[in-house]
Amino acid sequence: MSTTWSVVQNSVTQMSGGQDIFVPLATGAVPQTISVRNDHPVPKKGIENVTTPIETNKFYSGLFLGSQTNTTFTHPYGLAWAKGSGNAQSYGMAIAHNEANVIANGPTNANIPGNPIQYYVNPIAIQHMILSATELGSSTVLTAENLLPFSADAVLKPSSGSSQRITIPMVQGMGFVTGMYTNLQPAIQSSVFFSKIVTAASPRIGIWKYRATLADGTQWLVYAIPQDGKDPDFRLESNTNLRGPSGWSGTVQITKNPGGDSEEKLFDGSAGVFALEAAVSGSVQDRTGTYSLAFAKAGNKVQDTPLMMYAMPHHVESFDDTTKARMTSIKLRTTTKGNATAVVGETWNMVEPDLPTAMGFAPWSTTAGSVDNLSAQAKKIILQVAPTELNQSVDQQSNLNSMYYSGKALSKFATLVYTVDKLGGNPSLAAPALQNLKNAFARFIDNKQQFPLVYDNVWKGVVSSASYGGDSGADFGNTYYNDHHFHYGYFIHAAAIIGELDPTWLTTGNKEWINMLVRDAGNSAANDPYFPFSRAFDWFHGHSWAKGLFESFDGKDEESTSEDTMFAYALKMWGKTIGDKSMEGRGNLMLGILRRSLHNYFLMENDNKNQPSNFIANKVTGILFENKVDHTTYFGNNLEYIQGIHMLPLMPSSAFVRRENFVREEWNSLFASTAPAPASSVTGGWKGVLYANLALIDPGSAWDFFVQSNFDYSWIDGGASRTWYLAYVAGLGGCP
Repeated sequence: MSTTWSVVQNSVTQMSGGQDIFVPLATGAVPQTISVRNDHPVPKKGIENVTTPIETNKFYSGLFLGSQTNTTFTHPYGLAWAKGSGNAQSYGMAIAHNEANVIANGPTNANIPGNPIQYYVNPIAIQHMILSATELGSSTVLTAENLLPFSADAVLKPSSGSSQRITIPMVQGMGFVTGMYTNLQPAIQSSVFFSKIVTAASPRIGIWKYRATLADGTQWLVYAIPQDGKDPDFRLESNTNLRGPSGWSGTVQITKNPGGDSEEKLFDGSAGVFALEAAVSGSVQDRTGTYSLAFAKAGNKVQDTPLMMYAMPHHVESFDDTTKARMTSIKLRTTTKGNATAVVGETWNMVEPDLPTAMGFAPWSTTAGSVDNLSAQAKKIILQVAPTELNQSVDQQSNLNSMYYSGKALSKFATLVYTVDKLGGNPSLAAPALQNLKNAFARFIDNKQQFPLVYDNVWKGVVSSASYGGDSGADFGNTYYNDHHFHYGYFIHAAAIIGELDPTWLTTGNKEWINMLVRDAGNSAANDPYFPFSRAFDWFHGHSWAKGLFESFDGKDEESTSEDTMFAYALKMWGKTIGDKSMEGRGNLMLGILRRSLHNYFLMENDNKNQPSNFIANKVTGILFENKVDHTTYFGNNLEYIQGIHMLPLMPSSAFVRRENFVREEWNSLFASTAPAPASSVTGGWKGVLYANLALIDPGSAWDFFVQSNFDYSWIDGGASRTWYLAYVAGLGGCP
């Protein structure tokens, strides 16, 4: 790991004096019950001489999966290996930036008030500009180097083993697309066609500049910085090819210029330097979280030239005053998250106030905080209902062929036991179920479940053994690193409750096993030899990505924002249970960031600025990809599925990230008695989910639903209990 990490990891903590949230949890080997495998079904393609853990769920995995032609979305740019495609038939690295006028919209949905479109998708084959070389042809190879949490280097060589190369650092938010050439003849190409290229005045000594106008009317700037300092004399040879000198070494930078001369001067001011990588640091003090992204830069006159990077809308909202002052007028559309804003400077500082630091296992609301003491009437009803569920078999419900469903069962029973013990005030009634829960959990600690976990020594992580038999979709693709924060978050949450109720359970083996799951899905260490840093949660985007090692032309995606929130909450509570202040602080800050990013991108209120106006009436994005947004789920199109997967599990953190105004708009539009999918008409476990969610705005009606005398237990989802829902709704004020 490079020096950027060690330098920046301490900066925010020292600045704020708070709790460093990235203190390494552990860096030792996994428990001995976990066997090691060296034969993961997905081979490392184009990754050479890398023995450190590899980020499986980050933005650049298209470089090493499948055809290696999937787009890497750095935002606002998308980069993809052309591999002989397009009008230019190039083998270089294609750059795309698409405006709103070229996106494709899905059909409108007349069942939803406002008739929103079902989806929108950006084109994926447009090659506005291409960094290539005359030598690149059908024998070109693409490799990936320096695979870090916020960056990776894409390397194009004319053939395997060649010393000639173009290295393209891909860094999230990069202001320029940069190619470092070694002994090649540069070919700057376009499959959209050049309509005009003119030589422009040099911004400073050693940099040559060209203005390119494409056939679609867009304006692009090309900067050439030769190693030898001589004029590279790039010449337009055709409407697809701007050619440089042979045997050339140096750097070429490309940027789109969305504005006029004033914005061009801003680009000139940062031309010559580029980001190599980034690092995050963060701290929490009292209820305020602060985090920084610091970018390492290289290039021409690097000390004197400020870096330009693009910030996403949620960054801009949370910038401190110093960072805000360095924002420019330059804005470029991102594919699925509104406009990015160019910021000058190597470090961004973001502040998240009002973190839910006092939130525990009890019901929580923004007005009342944690409600540990329920009314006598609520306790009486809870304890009347509880035996029905306490007598269910946690052993049977968790002895499954799925880590996801097993974890949901363990979390459900842990919450149930906590509700009866602490909120209902009856530890003796809860005690037998707590013992049964520990016994059921032991199956996983001992790795005796139907598909035991294995340590994958190829990509480096703990995965289900289910897909080693050939079914890549087994357990939602856990073996391929899909959904680890969802799956493991439930186990971590359940363990946090068990450890709170019985600290003696936190023996070395139990604690070590849970910490292994934390390291796999949400590692705090940048130098852990066994697991990558923060596999799921993307500290640039402010939420997690669920897709692992699956080739995807629309990039990574995230469906269940509520289970993303659950993972952050589970980290917070496990950290609290074991006395790890750093982990607890990290969970709290992640919750604060999620609250902001989900509001901006996923949970759409009527005044949402980042999603298209003809999409907002869907209220949730459904599945948000890097390249498209689709109001659907992976398992069906019922409205209660699409909206409900952003609700479950209902936990204390739900009221924090699901703002009241959003919940009210969504309910009135979709689930009220006069709406298209009245909650009263929904069948199955989704019905309970909807009514528990209703408690966020109307706890009285939610209470009436859960206490009705003819209550049907089929309305309770397999990961929830009526007992907890009653306590939750009562805590939000539902019990008269």
